[in-house]
Amino acid sequence: MSYNYLPLDKNPTNFQQIKNLLAHDQLVSITFDAYDRINKCRKYLDDKMAGSDALFYGINTGFGYLQNVQIDKTQLQELQSNLLKSHACGMGEEVSKDIVKLMIALKIKSLSYGHSGVQTDTVERLMDMYNNDVLPVIYTQGSLGASGDLAPLSHLSLPLIGLGEVYHAGVKMPAAEAMKKFDWKPIELKSKEGLALINGTQFMTAYGLYNLIQCDRLIKWANIIAAISFDAFDCTTEPLHENIHAVRAHKGQIDTAAEMRRLLSGSEIAAQKKSQVQDAYSFRCIPQVHGASKDSFDYILSVFIKEINSVTDNPNIFPDDDMIVSGGNFHGQPLAITLDFLSIAMAELGSISERRTYQLISGQRNLPAFLVKNPGLNSGLMITQYTAAGIVSENKQLCTPASVDTIPSSNNQEDHVSMGANAATKCKRVVDNVEKVLAIELITAVQALEFRRPLKTSPVLEEIITAFRKEVSFNESDRILHDDMMKAVAFLKNYEL
Repeated sequence: MSYNYLPLDKNPTNFQQIKNLLAHDQLVSITFDAYDRINKCRKYLDDKMAGSDALFYGINTGFGYLQNVQIDKTQLQELQSNLLKSHACGMGEEVSKDIVKLMIALKIKSLSYGHSGVQTDTVERLMDMYNNDVLPVIYTQGSLGASGDLAPLSHLSLPLIGLGEVYHAGVKMPAAEAMKKFDWKPIELKSKEGLALINGTQFMTAYGLYNLIQCDRLIKWANIIAAISFDAFDCTTEPLHENIHAVRAHKGQIDTAAEMRRLLSGSEIAAQKKSQVQDAYSFRCIPQVHGASKDSFDYILSVFIKEINSVTDNPNIFPDDDMIVSGGNFHGQPLAITLDFLSIAMAELGSISERRTYQLISGQRNLPAFLVKNPGLNSGLMITQYTAAGIVSENKQLCTPASVDTIPSSNNQEDHVSMGANAATKCKRVVDNVEKVLAIELITAVQALEFRRPLKTSPVLEEIITAFRKEVSFNESDRILHDDMMKAVAFLKNYEL
């Protein structure tokens, strides 16, 4: 396969491949092996249905509470189309483009194992939609995170049968209009296909992976910005000594301390004699706090990588064993719990960041109050800390776990649900908020460091500060800080570490 394609089949897909898919605007394709597996499973199902009158959930029965209603063989195609239409009940904001792309790619990946009973025409159309930038309009609300992400995946699947809306080249239009442009005919869904399309965890998983990509970047930034703050507050490097962390050997803590030592290596400020014995926890305990979030990130990522390399629709078909088995692989509990965990882990990075911002503007360590000349006439960075505090408080509210909630549905047939979709969308809000809080700390830390001149911090940090100063200049006197804050957020997004 070309580097420009992500091959999708039963072989494991890793995190770097997912990051590359979005970062390099790659296309997707199933492999020959996946093609053969999909065909084999479909043929088995067709033969099974032709030679048996047995009831198979969602294949020749109704759905959910209507599981015992038998559907005539002549109506199986209508049954699947009706499923997509009736379950397209999404509301709320539209899902962002990158997450929609991940949803499509992950749905193709799950179908490629050959345990779902779809036809290759259906999978090829999903590939065509992805590769030609025909992206369904999907909404954030509607999934309970069990039975699969039914409403979001229904909206994803509607364009296959010529319904719903899509974005193409950034323009929103009826799916039928985009299909006409590409001369695509509606897919005639066969038995089980609608259910295979809308059962699954691809909404939760796509949100989770998108969040993890952002978290991977922000964890790196949290250490860099903390290191700038560390020197700006003229902290002692003693708490970073490797012996301290060797006797409490959490990997994240050890790695974070080592990273802080690397970032501060060669700093004139760090090398000078200190008057204080200890620093506040928000500086002294950076390895312990940041490290705990990194350890959490690593565990959560492992859960999501396992999930994307899984089959999550229902029922599952095993041609080699002559089995069609109903189960619950669509239940999002593993994702819901870890998405709540990710929210907590990232919120803590924001919480300790805001505390460092507060310390830096407090007028200690020979720094002027609010880091501005002529405080009183100028308020300086006073209110940036207010903003950070408000955002951190919002994150505390968003960290109330979704995964401990459940509401019965489908006439109590589906009596325990994960609420993983809610965990996913609010986790994204937490992660976005942490980026803002870190941007505020970056403004504050770089401003404070200017008052240490002519002493310099480390070469690696000075390089980042020089690049940042091209976007946000020294705050000489009061100005509209919203503009600086938004430029700082953009810097965190665009600067290549």
